[in-house]
Amino acid sequence: MTRAVLLGTEPAVPAGREEVADWVSLAKPGITALICLVAVAGFLIASPRSVDLLRLGLLVLTGAAASAGSGMLNHYLDRDLDPRMRRTQDRPLPAARIQPHGAVAAVGTALVGAGVVGASLVLNPLTGISILLGAVTYVGIYTVWLKRRSSWNIVIGGFAGSAPALAGSAAAVGTWTGGAIALAVLVFLWTPPHFWSLALLLRDDYARAGLPMLPRMDDPAFSGRVVVVSATLLVVAGLGVGASGATAWPASLLLLVLGAAFVAITTPLWRRVSRPSARRSFLFSGPYLLGVVAVVAANAWWLRLGLARGF
Repeated sequence: MTRAVLLGTEPAVPAGREEVADWVSLAKPGITALICLVAVAGFLIASPRSVDLLRLGLLVLTGAAASAGSGMLNHYLDRDLDPRMRRTQDRPLPAARIQPHGAVAAVGTALVGAGVVGASLVLNPLTGISILLGAVTYVGIYTVWLKRRSSWNIVIGGFAGSAPALAGSAAAVGTWTGGAIALAVLVFLWTPPHFWSLALLLRDDYARAGLPMLPRMDDPAFSGRVVVVSATLLVVAGLGVGASGATAWPASLLLLVLGAAFVAITTPLWRRVSRPSARRSFLFSGPYLLGVVAVVAANAWWLRLGLARGF
């Protein structure tokens, strides 16, 4: 054992390393990674048999830049709101670990601009427009306009997560294919049960901050039933992806299975809203979307090798 361990102390983390970690957290790396995976899925569903790795890499690079920048702008715009919630009060801006705050806005804006302009130049304008639509929805419509005013914030803001699927399609074939649009609809419908499950779990925290994150903030039982209905719509969305002709029958079947599993996980919320049931619903929502991306990737492999035909 080292002396530090024996004394119950640990070496201090260098200040510079802490600042780098704070800047990385402002970019919301988890969300950025998910955005990039949805973009990859959009690329693969639009062009499953021929994957241009260079174009795919450029899509991920420009999409990640815009997503990271959007995350920073979200942190900047919510810097007065975050101290009111236990979940967010230790973020770098409310905790005053990064100064001045304007630097975060400047870097965020630059990253969004670099992502949009870069995608337009090295891929095509429709890819840049698709990335821009996602950024504008997340920063302008969700964060600035709706988040503090309406429980529709998550529903409408959900398009920010759908736009990467469209960007992926545009990068792959220069247009929005039927399969990519169907995938975008699925991601759009995934957003409400994902965030409403979290809002049920942290209902008191959101209420303390004055955020209308649930369909009825004063009626969690109603909100729980809405989560179940929203999850059920994902089964329909899975059928839509299959009906678009973009997926082979094994992939279409797996999308239905994933949707049915989501419904099964959320069903207890119909009868009674509890923290354990809300937690299970929220914790399953992330793996569900990762499962969808994995199914789309497997579908591209099946079609490329001729192992299965379209739905």
